[in-house]
Amino acid sequence: MVPRYTRPEMAAIWAHENRFRIWFEIEALAAEAMAELGEIPAEAAHTIRTRGGAKLAAIGPADLARIEEIERETRHDVIAFLTWLAEAIGPDSRFVHLGLTSSDILDTCLSVQLAQAADLLLGGVDRVAAALRVRAFEHKHTLTIGRSHGIHAEPTSFGLKLAGHHGEFIRGRARLAAARAEIAVCALSGAVGTFAHVDPRVESFVAARLGLAVEPVSTQVIPRDRHAAFFCALAVVAGGVERLATEVRHLQRSEVREAEEFFHPGQKGSSAMPHKRNPVLSENLTGLARLVRATVVPALENITLWHERDISHSSVERVIAPDATLALDFALARLGGMIETLIVHPDRMAENLESLGGVVHSGEVLLALARAGILREDAYRIVQRNAMATWTALGTGRGRSFRDNLLADPEVAGRIAPAALDQAMDPRLHLRALDALFDRAFGEPGPAGPGG
Repeated sequence: MVPRYTRPEMAAIWAHENRFRIWFEIEALAAEAMAELGEIPAEAAHTIRTRGGAKLAAIGPADLARIEEIERETRHDVIAFLTWLAEAIGPDSRFVHLGLTSSDILDTCLSVQLAQAADLLLGGVDRVAAALRVRAFEHKHTLTIGRSHGIHAEPTSFGLKLAGHHGEFIRGRARLAAARAEIAVCALSGAVGTFAHVDPRVESFVAARLGLAVEPVSTQVIPRDRHAAFFCALAVVAGGVERLATEVRHLQRSEVREAEEFFHPGQKGSSAMPHKRNPVLSENLTGLARLVRATVVPALENITLWHERDISHSSVERVIAPDATLALDFALARLGGMIETLIVHPDRMAENLESLGGVVHSGEVLLALARAGILREDAYRIVQRNAMATWTALGTGRGRSFRDNLLADPEVAGRIAPAALDQAMDPRLHLRALDALFDRAFGEPGPAGPGG
């Protein structure tokens, strides 16, 4: 865990204290289930719960040091914990971990932790989606230039841009919720998953109280395709984070300046250049997204284990589980705040839209000429010729606008009225389907911004 990119809520999930409390809860619930089945004395289950629970409730640095001390001797983390727990419980500790194997505890605990992490991540996605929705309606009618290949294409709405990102995060949320459901499984089936030494009803009892499903066939471990799907879902959400961050990075470029991250009073952009306002948040988000995606390949490779179990997956998961969830949690919180405070420059958007002399209206002009009776192939040739002349002369001081070039073209003059040409070059034409698109994107009216 890197403190710079760690939020305390997510860090607490991966803390030693939380892991040991979950281990104890699994063991205590298993003992209570066995007591209900008459397999161990009810008094023993009560002692395990009360004495062990009190110990775990007050677990502190001295306890962690003691467990670590035992592990240095045993070279086994679960045995070290059970030994420490036995010191607190006393003679009834002989009823702890009956018929179970270490993977039962480790895998079920990991399921709980990943489910807890997913709940935080879902909240983070919700914040981003909510911010995008508010800003989309705020800028529903804010005209801007659409770009393809990084080149000006046709006018669009800045709100519609944000609505597209909103839809991506809504889909990402659904994938993450499905991955949470898939990973939230319990396995308490014994050494190779045959329940030879533990009643399957114990597993069902523990699973129900932990809010988990039971793994139908667990061998000695929960199958790792579940975990792979979980990390893939995180990676797709991270991809959405980076796509939005990349958009902001481009819009903040000095040559574009259509939107920018909020610049705090007292913030400094460069140690050498006092004028700098850098897109540091979106660049940071790009890097964090790369880290999350980097966990996918090892998670997929963890699917292949030898026979009923090996531990080649274990070291991987001890790294990628906290790293991926911590990085994505931080990224979502940062992105939500960035979108909430994003500074938008509609005047600059309008200026950029017309910065190429009107050639971005070529598609609508093409249709207008075709409607005026010119063959489409001829209309395309005429429009492209005048667009290229306008483009080439840009910045020379000698060029004419796209409109003027068209009206001076003998193949256009007299074929289409100037008023019809002006209508074809009205950027608001590209907003005619906006209400329908917003209805499809959001399903209900939202908070409208200026002009919304």
